[in-house]
Amino acid sequence: MALQELTARTVQGLGYELVEIERSAGGLLRITIDHPWTPGAAEQFVTVEDCEKVTRQLQFALEVEGIEYRRLEVSSPGIDRPLRTEADFERFVGALVDVTLKAPLGAAAGGQVAANRKKFRGRLERAEAGAAAPWQLLWSDEPPAPKPGQKPGRRKKAEEVPVHVLGFALDELREARLAPVVNFKGRGGAAPAEG
Repeated sequence: MALQELTARTVQGLGYELVEIERSAGGLLRITIDHPWTPGAAEQFVTVEDCEKVTRQLQFALEVEGIEYRRLEVSSPGIDRPLRTEADFERFVGALVDVTLKAPLGAAAGGQVAANRKKFRGRLERAEAGAAAPWQLLWSDEPPAPKPGQKPGRRKKAEEVPVHVLGFALDELREARLAPVVNFKGRGGAAPAEG
């Protein structure tokens, strides 16, 4: 049985979702799991106990199937969770997301951005019904925040930063991830939910 199929079946059999499988040099097998998403349900976070449970079952299944590895690591998706499936995008509508396109915008950008630009960060939205691209990213080129310890520069007047819309389909993406937003004031702040 193939590694992908065995891992997915084992993880799903324990009630989790398989997010990613990664094989690294030196025999490391890294498995990323999450709780399945149910619209409207409270967000659940993967715990150490969840990872231990999956690790024990996967070690047994990998041994039975004779799949070679030196070290097995099971973890949560973290704050920069990859988004791959339609369900992932549905789950994180409204979240701050980093996307990398397979091809630069080129002339389609109409001079709004550099023609060779592929990377964008913005709020993920579902496009209106009938739109050419089913997903969109609302983004703006805000001036960079001052570095820690540096005084913010004075602004003579509040400048409006234009908001741009990037429409895309999933097959146009090389990679999409939740933008890593760290909120040191606790979970009650404005940071988007991490899956």
